Order: sequence, then structure tokens, then C-alpha cells
Amino acid sequence: MAKEITTRAQDYSQWYNDVVLKSDLADYSAVRGCMVIKPHGFALWEKMRDTLDRMFKDTGHVNAYFPLFIPKSFLSKEAAHVEGFAKECAVVTHYRLKNDPDGGGVVVDPDAKLEEELIVRPTSETIIWNTYKTWIQSYRDLPLLINQWANVVRWEMRTRLFLRTAEFLWQEGHTAHATKQEAVDETIQMLNIYATFAEEYMALPVVKGVKTESERFAGAEDTYCIEALMQDGKALQAGTSHFLGQNFAKAFDVKFSDKENKLDYVWATSWGVSTRLIGALVMAHSDDEGLVLPPRIAPLQVVIVPIFKGEEQLSMISEKVAPIVKELKGLGISVKYDNSDNARPGWKFAEYEKKGVPVRIAIGARDLENNVVEVARRDTKEKQTVSLNGIAAHVNKLLEDIQQNIYDKAKAYQQAHITNADNWDEFVKLLDEKGGFVAAHWDGTAATEEKIKELTKATIRCIPLENKMEDGKCILTGNASTQRVLFARAY
Repeated sequence: MAKEITTRAQDYSQWYNDVVLKSDLADYSAVRGCMVIKPHGFALWEKMRDTLDRMFKDTGHVNAYFPLFIPKSFLSKEAAHVEGFAKECAVVTHYRLKNDPDGGGVVVDPDAKLEEELIVRPTSETIIWNTYKTWIQSYRDLPLLINQWANVVRWEMRTRLFLRTAEFLWQEGHTAHATKQEAVDETIQMLNIYATFAEEYMALPVVKGVKTESERFAGAEDTYCIEALMQDGKALQAGTSHFLGQNFAKAFDVKFSDKENKLDYVWATSWGVSTRLIGALVMAHSDDEGLVLPPRIAPLQVVIVPIFKGEEQLSMISEKVAPIVKELKGLGISVKYDNSDNARPGWKFAEYEKKGVPVRIAIGARDLENNVVEVARRDTKEKQTVSLNGIAAHVNKLLEDIQQNIYDKAKAYQQAHITNADNWDEFVKLLDEKGGFVAAHWDGTAATEEKIKELTKATIRCIPLENKMEDGKCILTGNASTQRVLFARAY
């Protein structure tokens, strides 16, 4: 396996690409900057998507779908928004091709120019708020709690599979409220849902915080985020939730009459996570043999591999395995019995290890005689000989143990890599030699924030929501500060 996957110690960036490609998560496409999500990768995204979708619906949200194309004039209605996305927009200018009269294939028909160019959605606030104008008239129409599962396009020049591609899959929630407090509460609620999903399903510990003004979403009044650490000490933004105030309501003239029959602009939020989370999973948990997946979101949780010679042995093993498979499925566990004869057991073991299947069960003819199986766990590579009696209950508990162990390992790494810095030299040394989150004082100005980024390539990942007030001095300017913020180099 080492021949196929570069080790983390050798080249972390190449290791990441190798794991994504060799574990059959994704592949490069003919379209520069875009990727093909392969069945194994898409099954993982489906598991994540379905879990989040259930969490959204449990809090009263419903799904809808809005157009892929946005009239260019819509983006110009909210100045900060268009400025934030202008450099990433893909623009549709024509609607027809024709045969090249010179025999060069097809060309754009110059007579098929659109009256108004269309933007391929980089995000949907503008098209949605233009629609909400016709949906919202009264306080009785509020709150409006809508989510969309979709693809978006942001024309990235430097791409990396899952982490940054020109097109990616995501969900975007867009809600409308009668009061500011309701909108703020919604923003925090969705941040907490993301944090719960990351920690309880992805086994990924996160820091909840608020972004600085310079790092806010374009058009938001406040951006909340969850930040995670990868195994190389770099941070990754794993989800954002935005309080939009009344900015988009004013831009699109979305008003409602309240209980006193007075007109006011509605209050808004938006929030989203994307297939970037798959990249986070790879970098936070995987090893030099391939993927390590937390059982709660692994598409396949258990694989059973028979070891046999001839059809008679296979038939005996299959007869014994059938009720085990049925019992595991009855416990809600996804299981595959791989009795194919096109590969040797050793090859299968390596493939399932590479794809991150949490538990592997091997059973041979001699095991049948002894009423046992070999159970291997992917996270620690430990193997046990386990009695066939009660095997389903054993596996069920083992999956929970694996989930907890993966989280505990990631949490220990996170805690060991949140380090205080009290002066500039210490700050730079920590970034260069240790990595992780560096908790340091900052004077609160955008100029200082930008200068620190220019000098170190580290950004303020967030101001933690659980921050304690503490008098100190900015690591760069020496000016007064009342709290530490978390800096890191990031993806």
C-alpha cells in the first residue's frame, strides 16, 4: 500500500491527493478545475447530506430549488455582495452554437447574444431574495425557513479535489424573520447544528466563533463559523452561518406588514456547508494506508470476507454468514458480504482498508469449525478472534468504540495544538514549527490583521464564542487588546 500512497511525512499535499484518488473518492475531469465524484465519494456525500437534511427538517426547515442562472443585474443590487464574488463569476453571454462555415467544428452564434448576461450561481442570495419579495407580504408568512441542495460555480484558478474546485456541491439555507433577534437566534442555531454534525458524526472537533469584519461573508453583518484542525496543523473552515441583517431585504425591497399593520423590512440569514467536508474528513482522520472513516457516516460500515477453497467451503461459510448479515442489517448497520471470486482475500483486505471501511470480518473453514471469526478495526488496525455467538452485538458496540476513538484522537490533537503566543517572535515560531491554532492578542484593526497575514500567511480564523476577556497587547503593534483570537495558516 505504501507504494500506492505517499506518506504524510514525505509530502502531505501529495498524500492527500493520493488518498482521494486511490480510495476512489474522486477523479480529475476534462473540465479544468472541476472534479468527478466517484460512487464511493458520492455515497459518502449522500450519507452526510441525508444526516444534515434530517437535522434541518427536525428544526422546521424545508427544501426548495432555485435557478442555476442569475441575471447580472441582481448581483449589482447588493454592493458588498457583488464585490465579494465578482472575480469568481462565470458568465453566460450567448444561448446558441452553429456550425463553423470554415469547417472548424462549432462556434458561438454571434446573433444569439443574450439581452442580459446570466451569472452561473456562485451563491443564491440574490435570486432567492428576488423570489421572496413575492412570497412575503405579512408577518403570517414568517418565518420562512428554506434550504436548497445544489451545485455552485466559483471560478477558482488554483484548485484541489474537494477542498477548492470550480464547481462543488453544497446546501445553502436562506431564512426570513420578523425580528432581528429571531434572525440572530436562527444564525446561532444553525451554527450549533453544524458543530453537532461535525463532532458527533464526522468525529471532528471544532471551535465555534465569529469572523472578523475582513473575513465576513460578502453582504453579511456577522459571519459565524466552525473551524477544524487538519493533521498537518493547518485550519479548515468547516461551515458558516451568516446574519444578513436587512441588507438583502432592502436591496430587493422585501417588506412585510407586522401585527400593528406597519411595514418593515424582513431580517435574514444564510448558512451552508459543502463537499469540502469530505476533504476535511480525509485530512483529519486518514493514515498512510488510506481513508479512515467514522462509522456514523461511513457508507459501508462492515465488510465480511470469506476465505475458502472451492465451492463447498464457500457454500458452508455463506450459510453461516447469511443470518449474521440479516442481524447486522436489523441493527441498522450497513454490511457487505464480499463472496466474489475475482480477487484474493488479501487484495480485498487492502482495498477495504484503503476505502476506510470501519470493521472487517474474515471467516474461513477452520473458523467455522471453531465457531469464531477474525474481526479487524480500521482505526487502530487491531484484530480479535471473536465467537460467532453474539457477533452482531459485538460489532455494534465496536462501531461506537471506533467512532469515539477517532473523535478522541482528533480532540487530543486539537487541544495539543491550541497554543498561546504573547509576542511576535513566539507567534512566528509557533506558526513555523508547531502549527495549529495560535491564540494571540490583536488590536482589532483591519490594517493589523492584513499586515499579519502578509508577513506570516496566517489569518484570524475566528474570535471564539467562548472567549474569556483578558487584557493584553497586540502581538504586532503592542496596542491594547481585550481578548485573544485564533490565528492559523489555513486551507
